[in-house]
Amino acid sequence: MELHLKIIGFILVFLSVVHLIFPKYFNWKQELSSLNLINKQLMYVHTFFVALMVLLMGILCICCSTDLVHTTLGKQLSFGLFIFWGCRLFFQFFVYSPTLWKGKTFETVVHIAFSLLWTYLSVVFFTIYYTN
Repeated sequence: MELHLKIIGFILVFLSVVHLIFPKYFNWKQELSSLNLINKQLMYVHTFFVALMVLLMGILCICCSTDLVHTTLGKQLSFGLFIFWGCRLFFQFFVYSPTLWKGKTFETVVHIAFSLLWTYLSVVFFTIYYTN
């Protein structure tokens, strides 16, 4: 399990850095121009804090994999991370509209890849919590 946590950690660090390209990739300057200032800033601030939390989760998995697997606190944290990533997996299928990816090759590949990633994260964290 510790190896899985290290792998997850590096994936999460990478994913947090990818958030830096969101404003340009999703053309936020133009897309958000019609929003009032608070809504526009909420998008940037929330994206920053999501990226920060994903980064911190990644660092935790890399630096504290032994503790996450072998201590009571680690197992409790793993259960919390299971809930977080399990909710993200749920949102992948039941909150995001399928029209965002169906019939679009790149978007479908991304949808499948992230569905698999959220499943992997959820399974690993639940397994850590559940096993003695």
